[in-house]
Amino acid sequence: MAESPPLPTESLSRYRKAGRAWAAVDDHDEPVGFVVADVIDGAAHIEQVSVHPAHAGQRIGAMLLDHVAAWAARRGLSALTLITFRGVPWNAPYYERLGFRELAPAELTPGLAALWAAGPGAGRDSSPERVCMRRDVPPGSRPGADASP
Repeated sequence: MAESPPLPTESLSRYRKAGRAWAAVDDHDEPVGFVVADVIDGAAHIEQVSVHPAHAGQRIGAMLLDHVAAWAARRGLSALTLITFRGVPWNAPYYERLGFRELAPAELTPGLAALWAAGPGAGRDSSPERVCMRRDVPPGSRPGADASP
């Protein structure tokens, strides 16, 4: 994924039309980052998040993910999920700092397991370089959810 090219324009267009694509822009209204998400097994699955290298370190990626979390909460979705690389500093370690945790194989939902099986390293029993992660959407932030402990 780290070496994958950006999503094709037609894919980005489908996400936009479905209301599951968001962009961050600079003071001149020029795009500097984007995120696209799917809904998989009751969670917002981050398909791709990207920030232009010239804007790294400005929390743009974190803001985009927080925006998706708010979107997920409004729809009653339970979490954000993603699949990324474990050892790349701007992948799994970055997402851990943003509240994501690694999922054990037994925690993978059917949809996540299917994505995992279709991704890089498919056909191997395990792919130690990849990790599936989850960040819960707080129950009190979801419509109709009971905020009590």
